[in-house]
Amino acid sequence: MPLAPSITERLARARGDLRMGVPVVLCQGEEAALAVAVEALTEDRLADLRCIGRPELALTSRRAETLKAQVYDGDVARLAVPDDLGVSWLRAMADPADDLRQPMKGPFLCLRDGGAALHRAAIQIAKSAHLLPAALLVPVPNGAEAATFSNLTLIDLREATPALAEASAMHEIVSARLPMVASEVGRVHIFRPENGAEEHYAIEIGQPPRDKPVLARLHSACFTGDVLGSLKCDCGPQLRAALAQMGADGGGILLYLNQEGRGIGLANKMRAYSLQDQGFDTVEANHRLGFEDDERDFRIGASILRRLGFSSVRLLTNNPRKIAMMEGQGIAVVERVPLKVGETPQNRAYLATKARKSGHLL
Repeated sequence: MPLAPSITERLARARGDLRMGVPVVLCQGEEAALAVAVEALTEDRLADLRCIGRPELALTSRRAETLKAQVYDGDVARLAVPDDLGVSWLRAMADPADDLRQPMKGPFLCLRDGGAALHRAAIQIAKSAHLLPAALLVPVPNGAEAATFSNLTLIDLREATPALAEASAMHEIVSARLPMVASEVGRVHIFRPENGAEEHYAIEIGQPPRDKPVLARLHSACFTGDVLGSLKCDCGPQLRAALAQMGADGGGILLYLNQEGRGIGLANKMRAYSLQDQGFDTVEANHRLGFEDDERDFRIGASILRRLGFSSVRLLTNNPRKIAMMEGQGIAVVERVPLKVGETPQNRAYLATKARKSGHLL
């Protein structure tokens, strides 16, 4: 059908559905299941799902490790949901906020028969929607029929798996002149990804030539640091120092990428902060939530640089992973320019953890 949504558009619908607590239908060959994000699940919807089949809980191996649940599928754990337990138990399984107060949530019946592809996809879509990486799945005999009967979004993994792995194409929507403190000659470019995710911004300082390495920074959005002046991180000082250095050098590109909390979103970042208040470091907090150390996709930055006409950079960073990702995407990093600013008594342990566990050159 000419007006039918593409797989990219259906995945965007699926992210919105999961955020609202609406199930989506996932299928792969003869396998199919209804999937709903645990974070948005209600008791009424859980009751409806139980009328269809036996629910299975999908968690990441990171979260399962915290819960001491057995993992049989590599990066995903599948657990049977007891008949007498409801949404409060499921949310406690997904959200570690009360782990220290109620550490024992088992015993668990961890599933090992059958495949985990649908469970893995449900978690991946939940992550991309900035929800907790936990999903409830109920197997159904016919995915297309289930989707049509309940007017639900149908996602076929044969189409979706490549689409989820690819970096979304970026399109420049508009640019406009913006005089700034760093430079009166400035321009802001707005880029929108095809997959319906957040827009990203390129701040051009001066008029840097396209045929020479440009002083560049990939800066991930940090509402707490950039806007509120948080002392828990060094993001705000890094942002201002990078712009100032570009102004002093006569030109540069700052990519402001909407990947809050190393890609987990602001709500999950605040959950991580709450866990840090309980004594966990920044990496441990992410793992307890079910995330990896860093969920960002730096391919976005490389794509925007290419769209702007740059092929080589002098990269303002303390993070070797950014260098590797840029070079892996065909952007030559001719120099790493250190950016060591913003240490405070409140973030000293955080910076030490980044250096020790994430390899930052501090």
